[in-house]
Amino acid sequence: MVPGYRRDLAGHAVGRSLSRLACAAAAAIGLGACLPADQRPELGVAVTPGYAAGERRAAPAVSPDWPRLFRSSELNRLVDRTLGENFDIAIAMTRIRQADAQSRISAAALYPTLSGSVDGSRSLRPGTLSSKRGPFSESVGNQFSLGLSASYELDFWGKNRATADAGRFAAEATRFDRDVVALTAVASVASTYFQVLAAQDRLTIARENIAAAERTLAVIRARLAVGTATQLDIAQQESVVAQQKASVPPLELSLRQAKVTLAVLVGETPAAVAIKGGSLNAVAVPSVRAGLPSQLLQRRPDIAEAEARLTSQEATLHAARAALFPSISLTGQGGLESALLKNLLRPDAAFASAAAGLVQPILDGGNLKARVELERGTADELIATYRKTIVSAFADVENALIAIQENTRHERLQADTVASARRAYTITEQRLREGTIDIVTLLNTQQTLFQAQDQLSQIKLQKLISYVDLFKALGGGWTDADRKAAIAATETAP
Repeated sequence: MVPGYRRDLAGHAVGRSLSRLACAAAAAIGLGACLPADQRPELGVAVTPGYAAGERRAAPAVSPDWPRLFRSSELNRLVDRTLGENFDIAIAMTRIRQADAQSRISAAALYPTLSGSVDGSRSLRPGTLSSKRGPFSESVGNQFSLGLSASYELDFWGKNRATADAGRFAAEATRFDRDVVALTAVASVASTYFQVLAAQDRLTIARENIAAAERTLAVIRARLAVGTATQLDIAQQESVVAQQKASVPPLELSLRQAKVTLAVLVGETPAAVAIKGGSLNAVAVPSVRAGLPSQLLQRRPDIAEAEARLTSQEATLHAARAALFPSISLTGQGGLESALLKNLLRPDAAFASAAAGLVQPILDGGNLKARVELERGTADELIATYRKTIVSAFADVENALIAIQENTRHERLQADTVASARRAYTITEQRLREGTIDIVTLLNTQQTLFQAQDQLSQIKLQKLISYVDLFKALGGGWTDADRKAAIAATETAP
């Protein structure tokens, strides 16, 4: 059983003795069977003692300000703007207001309704109604009334309480959803910003490679002038220069589009956001511990959201079951009536009435039973969704840990490759000036170095994105305190 799966639905059940009494009364008058016990199936999700790709020790939640661990002041400013101006977060906030209003609507049935009325009428009564023979004379009459009417449904089966709880839990879910949206937006900003830095690094490498290839081309042309090189050698090196120049536009495209994406994430038009960027080499690699899978269950807002939606649906299912039973209503009216306005406020003009009614559905074409099956099917769907959310959360952490481990190892090996390729190219360039190396060897060493440098930059990007993914997978610093704050905010919402 996953911790926190069961959640009390306040006010849903009556006491045992009252339940037995109600069932007996219902059976005696043939109104139907008692409400079936609400038995939730077990989740069946195994919580392992640790992550396969991580250490098996408890760890505190990551810092809510985890983007600052990358030590980039520009990234920090972008994250701050995102939290304040991101459109998706703003949309999520409007959903909270809508859900709070719907929650109040759902809870309204718990309270009595009271309405007041003021009426005045003047009527003409034909004489033919008061006499069978003429002469006929019509009569004119006035009537004035001032009254109050009240009604209240006894929530004997907990239907109205269940409906109110369903609305409240749905409102909680929207608050958890807002946290999910905010975490996703911040992670997107960090990943996109690193893409900007990576594109700038790759552009720098491409321009340095162009300069190196042009230097080599100049040496080959000098050799051609003294007869130690051929036109084929020139053409081959010119091809290398052209190839390096052709790599620049796609990188510029990637850079500019990443900046546009960042502008949208911070809620601005592209022209209104200036992004300086820099280099991935200036970004710090943070230290983070994954902790235990059991801790993750309390640190992911999407898990809390899935649980709240499931609990809301179970309350809705309870209300659908309760609708099979009689509804008992109390009504009352009182006020003043008079044919003359001047007598309306006299004590003699008072009137009052009170009534109690019981309505039991008998034939409705199977509507109520079908509603129960519908809500039960929706609840089963949300149980499966809850299970999937938990398993996906574990998988997110595992994937991020694996990516960090393998990208770190890949970066180290690729850095060795770049160092070796650079030494080879330096030697080749020297021997080219000395005239002791052929053009094929030169071309091979150039291409090896250029590709190795570009690939190393991409690996650095993937490594940093892996850290962003891990922070996101661990909940971004969201804790049980945030859960309690969201619940408290829902309960105190106006």
